[in-house]
Amino acid sequence: MITGQGEPTSPVNRQLDGLAEDEFRMRRLVPEDAIGVREDRGRFRLAVLACLGHRVGRPRPSKTGLDQSDGVRTDGKDSRRGHQAVIVQPVKTAGGRNHITRHDILSTIVRLSSLDALRGFIMIIMALGHTREFFHWGAMSFSPEYLSRATPLLFFTRWITHLCAPVVMFTAGAAAFLWLERGHTKAQLSSFLWKRGLWLALLELTAFRFAISFSLTSGPFLRSVLWALGLSMIVLAALIHLPHHLPLRVLTVVSIATIARHHFADAWRPESVLWSGLHRLAVIPLGGVTVITAHPLIPWFAVMALGFCFCFGSILKNEPAARQQITLRLGLATTAAFIGLRWLNIYGDPSPWTSGVLSFLRTNKYPPSLQYLLMTLGPALILFSWLDRRERALPNPLIVFGRVPLFFFYCIFYVLHLLTYPFALFKYGEASFALLASPAMGGNAAAYPPPYGYDLLATYGIWIGLVIGSYPICLWFARWKARDRAWWLIYL
Repeated sequence: MITGQGEPTSPVNRQLDGLAEDEFRMRRLVPEDAIGVREDRGRFRLAVLACLGHRVGRPRPSKTGLDQSDGVRTDGKDSRRGHQAVIVQPVKTAGGRNHITRHDILSTIVRLSSLDALRGFIMIIMALGHTREFFHWGAMSFSPEYLSRATPLLFFTRWITHLCAPVVMFTAGAAAFLWLERGHTKAQLSSFLWKRGLWLALLELTAFRFAISFSLTSGPFLRSVLWALGLSMIVLAALIHLPHHLPLRVLTVVSIATIARHHFADAWRPESVLWSGLHRLAVIPLGGVTVITAHPLIPWFAVMALGFCFCFGSILKNEPAARQQITLRLGLATTAAFIGLRWLNIYGDPSPWTSGVLSFLRTNKYPPSLQYLLMTLGPALILFSWLDRRERALPNPLIVFGRVPLFFFYCIFYVLHLLTYPFALFKYGEASFALLASPAMGGNAAAYPPPYGYDLLATYGIWIGLVIGSYPICLWFARWKARDRAWWLIYL
């Protein structure tokens, strides 16, 4: 018997009791198509058992619904405690195996459904931001943060999407920490980070550029969030190799100091292409091509490093109740720090607020100011604490989109741009301009008929329809990734 209390003593049970109890005590296996487990002692025993090389396959059904060997119900209910039982299903792997091995267990251990849910929520909000850029009439001519022209609804439609970039960076760092906790070495993590970082940067310069204008030779080179995400991963690949005598808290201090004090470099504006890519929003003409640096490396790499290091990564190893309490307190403290710093109006953002709530919340994103990061990461931590109170699994939409964020991002972006063509053809009778880059993404506004675009209600309708429509294919891809252990899937 593997699960439950009071099971008979056996050599295997004695071995399990003595092995890796502390290591597995804090870890969580998230229910998937491949492996579904309940957070209790039996789950950890199954993980250790598989890591010891024992075969753990599908429970054998009986007339009572109880597996004859380990006391696990095959109907998904635990007869002793009335909740979901420990269920371990065969995993389809690259080698064609039909049983769980050490690699399969370690590849799914230390994955939090709440972290996936937070990322999934952010991806849905991201889709709203890009829908506005392609379809709302105001995106063709002015920023929704121009308070003299923007309505409160338009302002908050833009403001809520400010959560996306900081949370993507922060959770990427936390995911790297958990990946390390799954039994990988620092060398393996470093190799994965710089390879994935280069891959994301390459996608930014090719697939993303093609999605903007359906051309690789025309339109601007927009170095946006994927570019910053990729470069930050490359930097983190180096930062994780701190000398062994330096604790992880050192990286925490360095990350916080970079985020808090990078404004001292705001006044330094050398005519350098390198510096423009490091610390400020810049439009750089290079050989007849315009390069727009929307997301400079500083301080984004520090946000990712902060997610990786002691400040957040190791907090995830706490028991759920303690983790929820810590993240809630951190979120409230971060939000309070934003309110206090913004109220003082002295430091932390190049655009002081004047009067009103909208002005108070209009902080600088390009590059991200200290106040901007406090304003976004605080609520994100509070949201994470709330999401962490309940276990979620496929096919929950938040988990689906959170498991395949890159796939979802490109699906959304390409479909949005393609949809502008029939919408423009129906409204204007001509749609060749719709294949060009949107003015919100550096395109030529003169190529669009004035006034081009749709109202905010139509924009929200397109967004909702797009998210609902993309769910089936994202669910299919998420299940494929859960079943198949092909090495290349980790990069998608």
